[in-house]
Amino acid sequence: MQDRSIHRGAVVFVLLTFFFISFITNILGSLNPAVTEAFQLSDTLAGFLPFSFFIAYGVMSIPAGMLLETYGQKRLLLVAFLLTTLGSLIVFMIPQFPVFLISLFTIGTGMAVLQVVINPLLRHAGGEEHFSFNSVLAQLIFGGASFVAPWVYSYIVLKGKGDEIFGEQANDWLSLINSDNFLWVKLYGLFALLSVLMLIWAATRRLPEAELREDEQIGSWEVIRGLMKQKLVWAYFLGIFAYVGAEQGISFWMSKFLENYHQFDPETSGASAVANFWGLMTLGGVLGLVLLKLKDSKWVLRLFTVATIVALALGLFGTVHLAYYGIQASGFFMAVMYPIIISLGLNSVKDHHGSFAGILVSGIMGGAIIQVLIGALSDQVGLRWGMCFNFILLLYILSISFWAKPLVENKRKTNLVE
Repeated sequence: MQDRSIHRGAVVFVLLTFFFISFITNILGSLNPAVTEAFQLSDTLAGFLPFSFFIAYGVMSIPAGMLLETYGQKRLLLVAFLLTTLGSLIVFMIPQFPVFLISLFTIGTGMAVLQVVINPLLRHAGGEEHFSFNSVLAQLIFGGASFVAPWVYSYIVLKGKGDEIFGEQANDWLSLINSDNFLWVKLYGLFALLSVLMLIWAATRRLPEAELREDEQIGSWEVIRGLMKQKLVWAYFLGIFAYVGAEQGISFWMSKFLENYHQFDPETSGASAVANFWGLMTLGGVLGLVLLKLKDSKWVLRLFTVATIVALALGLFGTVHLAYYGIQASGFFMAVMYPIIISLGLNSVKDHHGSFAGILVSGIMGGAIIQVLIGALSDQVGLRWGMCFNFILLLYILSISFWAKPLVENKRKTNLVE
């Protein structure tokens, strides 16, 4: 009975950790206009915000997998939450642009470590027979947190707007974070508090030690180097790179785009659009699950990618209403891309799945590099045309639906009456 209680508690812990990761990770799109104004950034420099965060995934994903096998999940969990606490605190206490970049890399490192730890823990604590259900539940919670975070941001900013006690001139730290341009900094105080609470929970809770299956182990550098010599590995790595690049290339810039071209308030309508982008992605994931039971995964990927391209085109070039709702709708259709690309990749090789998965997850760095590129293009030709780079990424994802040849196809029902 005690073991069962420990396992149930671990599942709850993992699900809340998914909420925690998403709540902190996907707020950057809402913050972009405010941070750009506060630090007087060009679009190129603004692109270094997600760069600093997501490049940590490229740097840390494979080493974190190796550290997990050496030191165990409990120690890595404590290190991860400590990193997110420190990262949140330093920008809260010293709200300067170079400090914020360091802060985002520190938090991103913590997030990368958490991602490596919690999936095997969820499989072990919840039972392999319930892993698919729990994984879907985790993704729904992940999407829910992404939906909630922009609303929390709006509440914090609107609640503190126009506080005349501190005036326009910030003479000390307290007056600075209460000035209109820096109200967003308070959000990182909240992140630090949440990180401390998660750190205490992880430190005091008994967790079942998850033994990594062979297909979950990262493996040696020799194995990884061998995989990286294969063209197929690079092709799927670029698929993840392109997906996260496009996902952030839309969500990070959408609020600023709507402000620049259609005069939407980034602290209300813009934040709402970002929230709806992630909320619709959650709903799109539910539809994707249904379609994957009926159709081949390549067909589903093709359909959703074409729909994403159409929605984004309406968002970038449509009238004010088409722009506002079209750019949000792209989130709905992007929902299936990441899991399908991952599954197609892993199902296309016979062995070393853990090492291959580590390489694929490193492709999350696409969320870093693409944003600097879009920012640089924006400074030269405007944000609308800069965001058009996302079409190139989406076309590459579309190509996967044609050339992918998995050894194992997704199981689906051939008869609805079955």
